Amino acid sequence: MEALVETIVKALVDHPEDVRIEKEETNNLEIYKLHVHSNDTGKVIGKQGKVARSIRTVMNAAAVQSNKRVQLEIL
Repeated sequence: MEALVETIVKALVDHPEDVRIEKEETNNLEIYKLHVHSNDTGKVIGKQGKVARSIRTVMNAAAVQSNKRVQLEIL
């Protein structure tokens, strides 16, 4: 899952070397914390959050196989 998010985000940003993902796991929930360069935050979120929503949709589709819930936080 981390590689999937990293691949998508690195294609969107101007500073791909600053993309960092941290994972926190609880019982049935995986939280991915995405760190990007401050100038790239808007590109990852997109207008009215459309890009972020699309990334979350792809993550949820991939997580269906493992029966886990996933959550993406953009920091």
